[in-house]
Amino acid sequence: MPASSSKRSELDEQIDDFLKWLAATKSPQTVRAYGADLRQLSALLTNPNEPNQTLTSPSLCESNLSKYLRQHGGSSVTRARKLSTLRAFTRFLKRVGKLDHDPTEQLEAPIRRKKLPKVISKHQAEDLLDQDPPGKTPLRDRAILELMYSAGLRAAEVVSVKMNALDLGNGLVQVEGKGSKERVTLFGRTCARAIEKYLQAERETPMSPRPDDTLFTNKQGKALTTRTVQNIIKRWAVSSGLPPETSPHTLRHSFATHLLDGGADLKTVQQLLGHESLATTQVYTHISIERLKDTVEKAHPKSR
Repeated sequence: MPASSSKRSELDEQIDDFLKWLAATKSPQTVRAYGADLRQLSALLTNPNEPNQTLTSPSLCESNLSKYLRQHGGSSVTRARKLSTLRAFTRFLKRVGKLDHDPTEQLEAPIRRKKLPKVISKHQAEDLLDQDPPGKTPLRDRAILELMYSAGLRAAEVVSVKMNALDLGNGLVQVEGKGSKERVTLFGRTCARAIEKYLQAERETPMSPRPDDTLFTNKQGKALTTRTVQNIIKRWAVSSGLPPETSPHTLRHSFATHLLDGGADLKTVQQLLGHESLATTQVYTHISIERLKDTVEKAHPKSR
């Protein structure tokens, strides 16, 4: 076997082990993205003069990882993502005894300003949900928007909700989020009434306990697509005077922000959103602070 093939096979074996381990907790899309980054690293480190070289070799630690980031880092956002991949990989190698230190600790992360999610105000949410419904399926569409805003659901989650995942009496719904992770989230009585009206008067097929029965369907009784949900929200947004770029994630971001504004703790919001990391949820605290600052600047006589 050629030397380069031997070296490449050795590093690829470590990458494959890492990706298999990662697949137990991450979505297929995340695993593919990590794999693409690490294959770039493998190609860069292929050296026919050093056939057995791996990340355990000192010459492949800080200097070559830095070289990889210089060649493939691109923008600060891309560099940050690839650095995150490297750190996850080297932490894995350290965990399984292949490294005695983490070479990525010396690599500098790019400084980048986090882009805050767009949200609508509570007043705008009321205008959106309480308007005369546009479209030919008003009860279904209102129930969709109520559930997404009340429970913080993604578009992919709301179109996948099953009939037996709903507990209208207690305001509970079980959904399957990213990485096939299931969670239970809550919704209020207003949302429950909207769903009940839809089920009673507009759903094409009657309620059934079968697990494969989808809650929200089209005129043919088939499950909706995420694109349909996006179009529904856009239509309702424009009708209520909101920007046409208002999206399913706008409602999800608004759900989280309004909970924090109302006094909910960060851990509760994290659980309801299904975030794996609390750091992901913390972005909403920045939104709440920005909203508070804006209120103070407008209302307080000494703010300017």
